[in-house]
Amino acid sequence: MTTSIGMMDSAYFVGRSEILAWMNSTLQLNLSKVEEAASGAIQCQLMDAVHPGIVPMHKVNFEAKNEYEMIQNYKVLQDVFNKLKITKHIEVNKLVKGRPLDNLEFMQWMKRYCDSVNGLLNNYNPLERRESCKGGKDANKRTAPMQALAKSSTAAPKSQSSHNNRRSDLSTVNAANPSIKIARPASSGDPSYDKQITELKLSVDSLEKERDFYFAKLRDIELLCQCPEIEHLPIVGIIQRILYSTDNNASVVAEVQAMLSQHQKQLEPLSLNPEATNDKPRMETQKRKNISTLEVDAVANSTLSPKQKISDASDVHCSGSPLISC
Repeated sequence: MTTSIGMMDSAYFVGRSEILAWMNSTLQLNLSKVEEAASGAIQCQLMDAVHPGIVPMHKVNFEAKNEYEMIQNYKVLQDVFNKLKITKHIEVNKLVKGRPLDNLEFMQWMKRYCDSVNGLLNNYNPLERRESCKGGKDANKRTAPMQALAKSSTAAPKSQSSHNNRRSDLSTVNAANPSIKIARPASSGDPSYDKQITELKLSVDSLEKERDFYFAKLRDIELLCQCPEIEHLPIVGIIQRILYSTDNNASVVAEVQAMLSQHQKQLEPLSLNPEATNDKPRMETQKRKNISTLEVDAVANSTLSPKQKISDASDVHCSGSPLISC
């Protein structure tokens, strides 16, 4: 039973549509986005399905809208993890924000864990278990249209089978009476249809692989931006603004460009004068020459005898007074 799964595990390459279908079929829900699981109630019920009776469902709130109510659900989930000695860290602060990437990653982990624990119980009744939750009855009412659709879909094959029986009876009558001609529909096993279906399947597989590839790249960028060494940099904030934006218009691009221009204006007063930068090495070289000259003079004076020093001093005195002869 694995509780810690690496980022390169196959669990994190499960598509969004597959995760949604798994949650809806397991808990008989009608979710359209993975972010709708940000409240933490769905995760609690998934753990209840895998480990019956360990989750206090009366504490789970399916009507949680604000962050405080969502945090209470995650506290229940964390208590369950502690009882089961699951070491998975729950990033509550990110999940309650409703960010798609964070919620998708956590639900991918949940699916992998539920699949590894002997699967889900076949006799589990999610509707009945939600009755004791706050807002559970309303959640069951919202899933009623989905239940009706499921019943209609199960009734469709029956009507189709009866229609096929009538067609077989007609074919028998036609065999008995060759003079009667009945128009036959086009065969569904047409090779051209099979070819189109195969091409569509290959196209879907290619698109899913490409999506997973770029998703992994975005996830790497997100983890890099969360490093304490660089998370305070302005460029990191700009990248995160692009990653977490939900708008599809050009407003995000305009906002990012404004942030960049403001950052460049703040850096302009700190830039150095190019001419001063070019003169600086020359000044440093002249300083070194002056220091070396002084050092040489000091060493030469220290090596002269007292008589030589007096003689040199007298020479300097005489040279300075042209009217005095030495």
